[in-house]
Amino acid sequence: MKYALVTGGSRGIGKAVCLKLAQDLDYNILLNYHSNTEAAEATRSEIEQLGVKCDILKFDVSDDDAAQISLDTWKSENSDAKIEVLVNNAGITKDGLFIFTNKEAWNSVIDTSLNGFYNVTHSVLKDMLRSRHGRVINIVSLSGLKGNPGQVNYSAAKGAMIAATKALAQEIGKRKVTVNAVAPGFIQSDMTKDFDENELKKHIPLNRFGEAEEVANLVSFLASDRSSYITGEVININGGLYS
Repeated sequence: MKYALVTGGSRGIGKAVCLKLAQDLDYNILLNYHSNTEAAEATRSEIEQLGVKCDILKFDVSDDDAAQISLDTWKSENSDAKIEVLVNNAGITKDGLFIFTNKEAWNSVIDTSLNGFYNVTHSVLKDMLRSRHGRVINIVSLSGLKGNPGQVNYSAAKGAMIAATKALAQEIGKRKVTVNAVAPGFIQSDMTKDFDENELKKHIPLNRFGEAEEVANLVSFLASDRSSYITGEVININGGLYS
């Protein structure tokens, strides 16, 4: 019973990734979400229509104890299951100029993206190393590569994830576990629904926002055996906006 664990998997890019990993690679899906149970259940239904199993785990990735308890409980109840792919997708934004960013807005964004990466990856990595096979794929951002005004907290979190991706890849490559990052630009999602698309797309060579399914296609490739000699990389998917 091979599984792919996707954090923040109920909507947007996370949902598209869940569906693509099930469709392309026949992975059973372990779908993590934080609060929207209705969306998680709807996504599970879509996944299971593809002929695979989908288990949902409700926990906040920023809460180390909650993540550990939830994953340990699932492992104990599914002793024949193995998590082969981890997609660290969960993230939030609390945008605003740095001078007006309070401690809560700073900490919550860092805790979800960066500490969430630690909490979940640390919990599942030992099994990957033991079996000498695994894929860790971190969803980062254009903001973490070039910075983005109004997103100092988000840029800091995603930039740190990029550095962690490169370092971890060097630590565990000998165990045949790869670690890569996918850096989307402007993608149609809840996170970008309030953006001025007509104005922003003027700066994008392909003249449009990307689709979540396009990001999922890249994640599917990195999760597959076709990417077995790729590790420590940050791959942009931004319509040519930045490279």
